[in-house]
Amino acid sequence: PCAHQSSRGPACADLVAASGVAWVVIACTDPDPRTAGQGIARLQAAGIKAELLSCTAAESGLSGYFTRAKLSRPEVTLKLALSLDGCIAMASGESQWITGAAARAHWHCQRARMEAIVVGGGTLRADQPRLDVRLPGLEVRSPQRIVLTRGTAPDGWQALSRPQDIAHQQGFQHVAIEGGAGAAAAFLAAGLVDRLLIYRAPILIGAGKMALGDIGLNDLAKAHGQWHLTDRLQLGSDTVESYRKIPCSPE
Repeated sequence: PCAHQSSRGPACADLVAASGVAWVVIACTDPDPRTAGQGIARLQAAGIKAELLSCTAAESGLSGYFTRAKLSRPEVTLKLALSLDGCIAMASGESQWITGAAARAHWHCQRARMEAIVVGGGTLRADQPRLDVRLPGLEVRSPQRIVLTRGTAPDGWQALSRPQDIAHQQGFQHVAIEGGAGAAAAFLAAGLVDRLLIYRAPILIGAGKMALGDIGLNDLAKAHGQWHLTDRLQLGSDTVESYRKIPCSPE
């Protein structure tokens, strides 16, 4: 529980301490330096049994907040919808639809959690994507639209000149990269992708458009040990796999 007063009200730790409860179980610590263990200490000083139990589900649910607090940027999710042979479109550019309705609905639920979605300039020009949430009742949760470009953005869009500038977008905790092998590769090469959501359809395309451009990999050994699988779901005939970036070990 927070240990500082803000515009939203008094410190949570003080409210809990005054409530008369005897035992508080805390799922994870708060990296905010205004709290950072002080909330637990305040409860214990009030005679309350305050127990910290590490909870992966709680940490996952707050991953955007933790990324912003620790790295001063939003959590970045790269979404890819692929054929079995790793294509995102036909050679002609046709990509509607690689995956089925259930997979698309799942992604729209994910979109509703994002403050913004980034696509490349080529994707914007070729597809004119709406990037909205098309699920009943969640339409108002459509994210802001950002295009990765050195030029100007059209009406209703923001321009991002390079991936690193995503850190300057205030108020964002969750950002998705959707559309464009170049944009996806640029964020990966910059080390700014925290999470992969890979939707796979049971189809083969052959000579199609590949999912990624050059990500700067020049040693195959370095490709290993970068990602770990956190979840896998069957969505009709399609699957979705979620991967998390493995933190680099300190040297």
